[in-house]
Amino acid sequence: MTSWLWFSKNDWLNIKLPLLYLFFFLIARHPTSCCSVAEIMSVLFFHTMKYRPDDPKNPNNDRFILSKGHAAPVLYSVWVEIGFLKESELMSMCQVDSTLEGHPTPKQQFVDVATGSLGQGLGMACGMAYTAKYFDKSSYHVYCLLGDGEMSEGAVWEAMAFASYYQLDNLLAILDINRLGQSDPAPLQHHVEKYQRRCEAFGWHAIIVDGHSVEELCKAMSQQRHQPTAIIAKTIKGKGIPVAEDKMGWHGKVLSKDMAESVMRDLQSRILNSNKRMYPASPIEDTPPVSLRNVRMPSAPNYKTGEKIATCKAYGMAVAKLGRYNERVVAMDVDTKNVTHSEIFKNEHPNRFIECYSAEQNMVSVATGCAARDRNVVFASGLATFFTRAYDQLRMAAISDSNINLCGSHCGLSVGEDGPAHMGLEDMAIFRAIPTATIFYPSDAVSTEKAVELAANTKGVCYIRTIRPETAIIYNSNEDFHVGQAKVVCQSKEDQVTVIGAGMTLHEALAAAEQLKKERIYIRVIDPFTIKPLDAKTIIDHVRATRGRVVTVEDHYYEGGLGEAVCSAIVNEPSLTFQRLAVVHVPRSGKMSDLLKIYGIDRDSIAQVVRKMLSSSANAK
Repeated sequence: MTSWLWFSKNDWLNIKLPLLYLFFFLIARHPTSCCSVAEIMSVLFFHTMKYRPDDPKNPNNDRFILSKGHAAPVLYSVWVEIGFLKESELMSMCQVDSTLEGHPTPKQQFVDVATGSLGQGLGMACGMAYTAKYFDKSSYHVYCLLGDGEMSEGAVWEAMAFASYYQLDNLLAILDINRLGQSDPAPLQHHVEKYQRRCEAFGWHAIIVDGHSVEELCKAMSQQRHQPTAIIAKTIKGKGIPVAEDKMGWHGKVLSKDMAESVMRDLQSRILNSNKRMYPASPIEDTPPVSLRNVRMPSAPNYKTGEKIATCKAYGMAVAKLGRYNERVVAMDVDTKNVTHSEIFKNEHPNRFIECYSAEQNMVSVATGCAARDRNVVFASGLATFFTRAYDQLRMAAISDSNINLCGSHCGLSVGEDGPAHMGLEDMAIFRAIPTATIFYPSDAVSTEKAVELAANTKGVCYIRTIRPETAIIYNSNEDFHVGQAKVVCQSKEDQVTVIGAGMTLHEALAAAEQLKKERIYIRVIDPFTIKPLDAKTIIDHVRATRGRVVTVEDHYYEGGLGEAVCSAIVNEPSLTFQRLAVVHVPRSGKMSDLLKIYGIDRDSIAQVVRKMLSSSANAK
């Protein structure tokens, strides 16, 4: 039997870490959380996992996710022992110029996804394991280390259900049951048999072990698996630190130098010395090469001007079309595929579609895992309003430098009779606050297809906002679109006001332009195409051309949407007359046309605001 470094069967540690590295995580943040997983990490990295130590991103390597990200010091210590990190790097942890942050991030090559927000690691591990089994059809396995505190997170159990349903027998979760949370004991404390029953109820094979026994860990991790497996490791938080061992009040606290040195002397006296070093086994090289560069549509959009089609349907058709060109384009949904129209992709590419059922949080985590190491171009869809419940997962996807593409369908008042629970009226605010996000807001089928193609080639989190009602095609199939480039869809030399709308409100603005034209009032209508980044230059140029008069109209709440984006872009412009039309209150159920009118974002409301704006300007003279 092999294990990490030096063996000593009779002492509690069983493993000797080099003095410097053990001392490091004793004086680093969260030393007690590191001590409870020392043997687990040792067995994982020097007995069980297969990988190339000098090439952490090798596609054949086993994957590891430290879901309890606050134990980052022990992960960094492992990679120093492997030889990938230098001792000097280790000692610079958490300093502003260091890549070793307080919780793992992909700034380090051996980290695929960021962790630290508890409960998300297993969902991302599911995405990696699904990719390994069904897309790559490869031998690599995925390992995820969780703490017992995060077992209270619902997202963990969404992931448990997903892994069982798809029989991810290449996924191993290790549960560090050290009894103590941050401010209280964990709910089940050391009742490991209850964890076992819960895992088994979710369709997992569950094994209880002494988490400080190298032999038990090696044996459990070596078992042949025919379903996802959970190793329930009973551990002691702060193991080996007498003053902190299994005691409350030590979570995240740094040991003093004197205390750490005392612990080190005690451990040294009980660990056998040896010069023997252990190295991980090499992976099986059976993972196919993947290229995600320049993923393009095989042909231009095939729509005719004036034809009517919903942008949500155009989205489904576009992703299916893109999937014909590149076999690494994959799609997933949350049991809404018949309304988001991702079912079009499923019908055409059934082996590349993942049904995540009604679990938006887990879908975003699975998408992040599927996209890790640039293995897939991922499109995940659902109703726009329900991405709000996955905001934390979206935030962590951004910290993970993940390239995932999300489609929020049925946004705004256009949902109509389904009422406010199903109206996505906050979604743009959410995605505008995510640093790496690009927000596409297509207004017809042509721009929707272009948005899908651009999203596939845009780094970061991409969000495509689509609507349910059919709208007319306003762009020619050969129209060129770019991220951050707006379109002027209606203009003349006599324009007096610039009106900016997107999606349904762009069509309402065009209808208002026709109404006003009969009164010899001319407005310039702009389609921003992307809300983030916003084409500030185009907007400013045309606002200046219409003497500083601008109206924004959006199917979204006032806060955080199109109007605020435009306001930020033109805030330094002098002599502005700016009016924002948006949904003010929580709406009610009703016909879309009635709701647009009641909440003041329909064609008549736009026309009325333009008239008042011009009347006020005339009176001011």
